[in-house]
Amino acid sequence: METPDVDKPFAHRFTCRVIYGDTDNMGMAYHANYFRWFEMGRTEMFRALDLPYREIEARGVFLPVSECQCKFLASARYDDRITIETRIDPGMRAGVQFNYTIYKADDETPLARGYTRHACVDSDGRVIRPPAFLARCIAKTKEQA
Repeated sequence: METPDVDKPFAHRFTCRVIYGDTDNMGMAYHANYFRWFEMGRTEMFRALDLPYREIEARGVFLPVSECQCKFLASARYDDRITIETRIDPGMRAGVQFNYTIYKADDETPLARGYTRHACVDSDGRVIRPPAFLARCIAKTKEQA
């Protein structure tokens, strides 16, 4: 985890490697994999905040993606180590928005920036407000900033 910048919300950082199956025949990461890496970033952020996704779902709350965006800045390539930085947008009132930056781990070159927005729904698929346990988890990110 990085040392938080006082002007930015809490950030979680997770490093992994681009595997061969993530690339096209030119050895560059296929664009859809950036969204997989976003998912890895938010999953590991929740785990670091002591609230794994599995526990959220066990409590009957699901976080389907309602909107996503990715701006590609440079190519990740086979065998690169990448760092996925994930932040929770503190401005969201209903649901949750995660903001991401993916860096080349060796030199911190930004490779992509984006976000995903998630609705909170119950097990019947009805939209709900973030329950207290999830709101407390999100509040932790504000306290740690």
